[in-house]
Amino acid sequence: MEPDTLRGDGGDVYWRRRMTLLVGVLVVVAVVAWACSGGSEGPKSPTASGASASASPSADPVLAGLPSITPSPTPSPTVTKPSVKPAAARPRRPGQPCDRKDLVLSLQGRQEVYAGDARPGFVYTLVNTGPVMCTFDVGPRAIEFRITSGADRIWSTSDCVAGSGEQVERLERGVPYVKTVDWDRRRSGESCGGKQPVALPGTYVAVVDTGEMRSRKSVFHLR
Repeated sequence: MEPDTLRGDGGDVYWRRRMTLLVGVLVVVAVVAWACSGGSEGPKSPTASGASASASPSADPVLAGLPSITPSPTPSPTVTKPSVKPAAARPRRPGQPCDRKDLVLSLQGRQEVYAGDARPGFVYTLVNTGPVMCTFDVGPRAIEFRITSGADRIWSTSDCVAGSGEQVERLERGVPYVKTVDWDRRRSGESCGGKQPVALPGTYVAVVDTGEMRSRKSVFHLR
């Protein structure tokens, strides 16, 4: 270009063209930058689903594999009542009535077979095993010596007893009270006058009975 063309009016036209071109380039660059930034819609607001998702905390992957823990109930205190010891039994004093559990009653026959006119004989004993001496009624009403044959009551020491028949004995510890009985082979009963019928040959059973205690049976035979 000739230098003259830059002078005067021609020079002004030239620079206006250059400025117009530069402004156009800047506008294009601005439009491209604006388009890349999202256009004219402006910043997007979070959707409802997004807000809901952000409000709910996500599961912790560290705790996901652990078992759930249920709090155990608080144990209530246990009240233990003090044990009450039974009152100690008072020691027995010498001379008091014997306690049933301290007595042992036994019976022994002289033999098993009695022939002819032989009288059956027996011995019974009463032993105090308690800690001290005690007293016990050994009279014929309190201790009955009885002979039976099956269901037939043959003879008893409690039949035809005169008076009260009471006989209280002092039983020392371990010292037996001994009583012997001989049977005349006759029956006894409510009728005490005259002679009673003689028992027939057969098998008989003797026993000693106090009402609370009973000896073992002694079996014997009359021939």
